[in-house]
Amino acid sequence: MPLKLFDEIENKMKQRIEGLGREFNQIRTGRASAALLDGIKVDYYGTSTPINQIASVSMPDARSLLIQPWDISIINQVEKAIQKSDLGINPNNDGKMIRLNVPMLTEERRKQLAKTVRNIREEAKISLRNFRREANEKLKEKEKSKKINEDDYHAGLKEIQKITDSFIEKVGLMAQNKEKEVMEI
Repeated sequence: MPLKLFDEIENKMKQRIEGLGREFNQIRTGRASAALLDGIKVDYYGTSTPINQIASVSMPDARSLLIQPWDISIINQVEKAIQKSDLGINPNNDGKMIRLNVPMLTEERRKQLAKTVRNIREEAKISLRNFRREANEKLKEKEKSKKINEDDYHAGLKEIQKITDSFIEKVGLMAQNKEKEVMEI
């Protein structure tokens, strides 16, 4: 059996699941989370740098984030980067730190975010199916070149499908949890 092929597809799918987790973390819910800032980069001396690498980010309460840049001279760049982002939160700059108050989501906005979660879920499922297709094609090549017999080929197809099904189930659970979190008031 081509065990290396199974490990390869499993690793690709694990990486996709980790990426999906990061994507879901960047979707704003009604609660504050440092992960909201993960996609925001600041121009720091000519280099595009993530906020968490140039400032400390803390959560004083469930509805706010506190950003304290280690270099106070870049506080205005951090503020501008947050304003330019699609986060939809207005930063409050007091000269030493930036406070972000995460507002309650409207019903309409929660429905939009839930739809976004479903779209991301579908994209993840498509990429998992593409990994499955690639693995099936490699398996077919091995059978055609007589590296494996027909029985091993069919057993390999079943194993690849089993791996794919387990990861698609994980994607569904992650999306379901995120959608529930988004719709929570």
